[in-house]
Amino acid sequence: MLSHIAIKVENLSKAYQLGQIGTGTISRDLERWYARMRGKEDPFLRIGESNNQHTKSESDVVWSLKDINFEIEKGDAVGIIGRNGAGKSTLLKILSKVTAPTTGKISGKGRIASLLEVGTGFHPELSGRENIFLNGAILGMRKREIQRKLDEIVDFAGIERYLDTPVKRYSSGMYVRLAFAVAAHLESEILIVDEVLAVGDAEFQKKCLGKMGEVSKGEGRTVLFVSHNINSIRQLCNKGILLENGLIVTNSGIETVIAKYQEEANQSNSYFYNRNNEVKDKYVKLLKLFFIDAKGAPLTNFDVCEDFGAYIEYEISDSSYKPDLSFLISTEDRIEVFHIVKETNDYTVGIKKWSVWFPKDLFNNMKYIFTLGITSSNPIHIHLQTEVMFEVNENYNSPTRDNSYRGKMHGVVRPNLTWTQII
Repeated sequence: MLSHIAIKVENLSKAYQLGQIGTGTISRDLERWYARMRGKEDPFLRIGESNNQHTKSESDVVWSLKDINFEIEKGDAVGIIGRNGAGKSTLLKILSKVTAPTTGKISGKGRIASLLEVGTGFHPELSGRENIFLNGAILGMRKREIQRKLDEIVDFAGIERYLDTPVKRYSSGMYVRLAFAVAAHLESEILIVDEVLAVGDAEFQKKCLGKMGEVSKGEGRTVLFVSHNINSIRQLCNKGILLENGLIVTNSGIETVIAKYQEEANQSNSYFYNRNNEVKDKYVKLLKLFFIDAKGAPLTNFDVCEDFGAYIEYEISDSSYKPDLSFLISTEDRIEVFHIVKETNDYTVGIKKWSVWFPKDLFNNMKYIFTLGITSSNPIHIHLQTEVMFEVNENYNSPTRDNSYRGKMHGVVRPNLTWTQII
């Protein structure tokens, strides 16, 4: 069975020490060494806690990953998803052998090419050409193998003009284009890609997804992909792993994992802002955030043909930063719909109340996420950011269209535009 397994992870855990960077005291290191010599468990790892960023730690050791077990078969494209801090990047770093696990082991077959951050494995003083050969050598490839792929890599990255320029002069976009081209084209059996593709433009991201699909489906190579873009995950991957607080929540088919992730997100992104989870800094505190109908009554569900608004109440305790309002509307899949910034021009100390209104026949019948930010532009400072959710539905007994079509329209919005026949 192991011959079909690309990666097997058993009881994998990773602990980090909070506070100042270091390995601890000499006495602690001696205790660890003595325990290891006797074949005992590290006595200082038992005090660790799960990686929950929303609770205050009572220990100086936190488990970024805890008892992770899974198998990935050859040729699988696996999407690893979860909220920020869930342990996704830590897992990829361990699989890529960038860092070592605290406990557990990884087994499997195949060379691994990884792209974890812009310029991973690149030497800034070397040219793009030299870095291609350097990366290939690190993967264990011969010079002849790399030379055979060179033209294909350069063409994909689109950096032929700068091939012999030191990469320290590359922009972040050029860096990531070359880094991805090297990782995807050199003959590794396993390709690991973190969210670094977000640095590239939309056209290049599409090109990268196409290449990863070709690598997985066409060449039978294994792909591990971390992204917050659910559409990209759905397009590329056939299996998924959902992480939360360093633990595996779901390991299954990609649609099952996405559904679980969205269910968890819906529960955390409640329809009303909860003051028990207070969002504030020393300048601003959010008091209320919820949605209202045309009469000002709090609601969470709206009809396509209704106007509705968001009510925002916050308190300024120090006006020196001049805080303003902004919000982002996105879908459940984190597709960004539009972003609005409002300069309030009212920075006096005290409670501020605002509402923003959305016209009828704008949103589609689906769920949306409203991400509120209270920020300052000079100097740039994010005072707070939080999310609430709202849902738009269509009442089929109150037609809002001139035609007979009913149901969810294509796209993330469905504006009712004015049509004029020209004779």
